[in-house]
Amino acid sequence: MPSPRALTDHLDALLEIDDFRDYGPNGLQVPANADVQTVVTGVSAHVDLFSAAAQEGADLIVVHHGLFWRGQPLEVTAPMYRRLRLLFDHDMALAAYHLPLDAHPRHGNNALLAEGLGGLRPRPFAASEGRDIGVRVEFDGDGLGLAELTDRVRDLVGGREPLVVDGGPERIRSLGIVSGGGTDYVHEAVALGLDAFLTGEPAERAFGIARDEGIHFLAAGHHATETFGVRRLGDLLADEFGVRHVFVDVPNPI
Repeated sequence: MPSPRALTDHLDALLEIDDFRDYGPNGLQVPANADVQTVVTGVSAHVDLFSAAAQEGADLIVVHHGLFWRGQPLEVTAPMYRRLRLLFDHDMALAAYHLPLDAHPRHGNNALLAEGLGGLRPRPFAASEGRDIGVRVEFDGDGLGLAELTDRVRDLVGGREPLVVDGGPERIRSLGIVSGGGTDYVHEAVALGLDAFLTGEPAERAFGIARDEGIHFLAAGHHATETFGVRRLGDLLADEFGVRHVFVDVPNPI
C-alpha cells in the first residue's frame, strides 16, 4: 500500500500547490508511519472529524481547512494538543488543500458547484493572492428565475436553505461562484455585469451591496459549499491507488 507522502505528492502535483500564496500550508501537515489503506476526507481539521476518522481506521485524513493558519498562536494550545494527540495516538497523517482546491478547474469546490448547478462555459473568476479561485458560468436560453436557481442550490448542498438577497434581474443568465467566505468577491461579479453571485458564508454588507448594485446574492453555507472538493480528492485517490475512501461530514450549520 502507498505511503501518506506518495498520496500527498500526487495531490500536490494535481492541485499545483506551489503556484498559490495561501493563508496556511498546503499538502502534508502531519506525517504518520503506516502505509495508507483508508483515507478519510472532511471539510475542517478538528476533534470531531479526527475522532470519526479514527473509528473508520483512517491512515490519512485529507481536509480543506487544515490545522495551521496565518496569525494563529505559535504555541501548542490546549485545543491543538487534543487534535494532535488524536492524530499521534492513532498514527493518522493529515493533509490540507485550501485555495488550490477552491481553484482547480475540474476537481475544485467552485468547479463542482458550477457543474452541479448546470452552469455552462465556466471561466476563472475572483482573484486571490494572484490566482483566480472562483468560477463564473452562464445559463443558456432565457436563463433561470431566482426561485429555480435557489432550488438548485438547495438540492446541491443537501437540502440546506440558502440565504437569498433578491437584488438582480428577473432572469439569471450569468453566475459567479466563490465557495466558503467569499462575500466580497460580489464586487468583482458586479464589475463583470453578472446577474447573480453565490458564496458560502455571508457578511452583513452583502444585503446593501446586492440591492444597490442590482445583483442577486446567495449564501448556502461555508461548510456546505466546501464538501465537494475534498470528497472528489478522496475518490481520485481510491481510483488511482486502490485505497478505501470514506467521506465524513461532521454537521456544521455555518
